[in-house]
Amino acid sequence: MDSTSGTRARERLLAAADELFYSEGVQTVGVDRIAKRARTSKKSLYLVFGSKEALVLAYLEARRTSIEVSIAQGLARFDTPRERLLGVSDVQGDFFAAPDYNGCPFLAASAEAARGSLVERAHADYRAWARALLTELAAEADVPDHEAAGRELHLLYDAAGVAARADRDPSVAAVARHAAAAVLAHRNARCGRKPSDSDPHQGH
Repeated sequence: MDSTSGTRARERLLAAADELFYSEGVQTVGVDRIAKRARTSKKSLYLVFGSKEALVLAYLEARRTSIEVSIAQGLARFDTPRERLLGVSDVQGDFFAAPDYNGCPFLAASAEAARGSLVERAHADYRAWARALLTELAAEADVPDHEAAGRELHLLYDAAGVAARADRDPSVAAVARHAAAAVLAHRNARCGRKPSDSDPHQGH
């Protein structure tokens, strides 16, 4: 297989894996179905990826890149640090409203993976990234004890994704945003701050 055909086969296989793994689960879908959907052979799949686990990891890596880009682009529409922090829930709402939304791909894949596997590690790395993002945004918004706030907001982030999938209800994102605002208000109140002390645009 030359480099050009190998690249094309990889793209087709990854597209097929993305569709089937996300909608049906990484263990439910076998390599035969992926190869058939990609209009290639199982041999080509193994030549390109080496193993099904490597294909799953490539699928998760592509999903993570897409999520990171979507969140960065979504947050760019907000003007203040506080609104960017709360805006994570708004971006999640965009995800939840998609017709094919089927929950967190990392959580689903990890639930089917062996303990200590590379897939489980990919899930842990994604969660660490999400928590770091929320912690960083909390610091930029001058939230007291932003490390603890990041953990609290990460819990809301995870819970919103699970609830939106279980209830088939995109409005969960608005509930999560309200809860996140309450977290910020509580932390400011503990430090004797008024809402405007941390963000002069809060009420705008």
